[in-house]
Amino acid sequence: MSGTPGRPLSAELSEQLLTVAVDILADEGWGKLNSDRVAARAHAGKAGIYRRWPTMAAMARSAVGRFTLVRTPPDQGSLRDDLAALVDRWRRPLDREERAAASLVGAARHEEDLRAGLEAALVRPLAEAVQTIGAREAARGQEVPAARLALLCSVIEAFWWQRYTSARGPMSREEVQHVLDDVLLPVVAPDEERVAV
Repeated sequence: MSGTPGRPLSAELSEQLLTVAVDILADEGWGKLNSDRVAARAHAGKAGIYRRWPTMAAMARSAVGRFTLVRTPPDQGSLRDDLAALVDRWRRPLDREERAAASLVGAARHEEDLRAGLEAALVRPLAEAVQTIGAREAARGQEVPAARLALLCSVIEAFWWQRYTSARGPMSREEVQHVLDDVLLPVVAPDEERVAV
């Protein structure tokens, strides 16, 4: 968040503006986020918005970049159970923060600020979670090669983006288990443990 010289920016108003921005993103989408709508809902002046964020993309980056959309699960005792806990979120509908982030996915291809917000909210936390899960498995005596962990992270991320852009709603428990056992685990299982198809 950037301010211009002059009176200090009110943290309370900044928070109020970001809350309104998230509400608009979650309920109406990126295309409806504009300074007029934010100012009206927050009962604030547009100048107060632009003192903080030069563009709506910068505002959305600040709003979504504060989220942690992927959380590292507690140690479940095995690689499969750790991954199951990580992706269990796929069985539930998108919450407010996820709907706000999902509204940015298409536009993020063309807006660096939006990409940065999604990177902070989802991509980095997911990478950290996968690295932690890999480290746990190594501590159990089953080290997963770095290349396989990177591929696993890419595959899980692809499913996460699909979750945000699909109109079909959350996966069933059976669908999540299918992805876990038939897609994710084969990525990290040693070659000799995988069955040739």
